Amino acid sequence: MKKRDKKCAKASVAEPKRQLRMTCLMSEDEQKIVDRYLEKYKITNKSRWLRETIFMFVYKNMEEDYPTLFGEHDMRR
Repeated sequence: MKKRDKKCAKASVAEPKRQLRMTCLMSEDEQKIVDRYLEKYKITNKSRWLRETIFMFVYKNMEEDYPTLFGEHDMRR
């Protein structure tokens, strides 16, 4: 049986090209913390990790703050 080629699976997913840049500044201590985390968990793509981490946080907050027809107090009754 032939093994699947991982490159073919990635090529079939069309991701939008990233052309916009965001920049943030960190202190030396913050940078050391991030680098230590990435090394501990063997994360090689720092850009992807930052992007996914930020969007998970934003998505979670958007889910919690989603407007509802009734207030939380009314729905718990």
